[in-house]
Amino acid sequence: MTANAPMRTVYLSLGANLGMREHTLGRALKLIAASPGVHLERVSALYATEPVGYLEQPEFLNCAAVITTTCDPHDLLSRLRAIERHLGRRTRTKWHEREIDIDIVLIDLPAATPEVIESADLRVPHPEMHRRAFVLVPLAEIAPDAVNPVLARPVRDLLAGLEDASGVRRIR
Repeated sequence: MTANAPMRTVYLSLGANLGMREHTLGRALKLIAASPGVHLERVSALYATEPVGYLEQPEFLNCAAVITTTCDPHDLLSRLRAIERHLGRRTRTKWHEREIDIDIVLIDLPAATPEVIESADLRVPHPEMHRRAFVLVPLAEIAPDAVNPVLARPVRDLLAGLEDASGVRRIR
């Protein structure tokens, strides 16, 4: 993070399906908010969601959050991974259980310019976001106008274009 770093609006997707899921998501949000140079702007309701990919696992709790930050995206990703480790995340096979999962879904630069990042450790917009009801439903609640710059479509339109969002239920 540099002194004159631009303020970015970052859209996060959080999920957990092991342990005390709601408690873990709450702790993750508190740790994100306490991170230097980060301000937690909005958080969606919690949603119970069916697993994707590997189906023989417990359902997830998911939410979305909007933060503003002066952090470089790669620095922010490092901080989020540290929070995941602090909360007990273990490395598992893709699409399997998670104590906590925090993904950067979209980033807007000043003047609402969406950012596209393609690197070995970070891809923004998240490459699967437009196919995932567990990402789009909570995100549409708090940021329906956020735009996926690759698809040039706002979150609300991406959600409307999903074939099936029935596996996502608002719980509070």
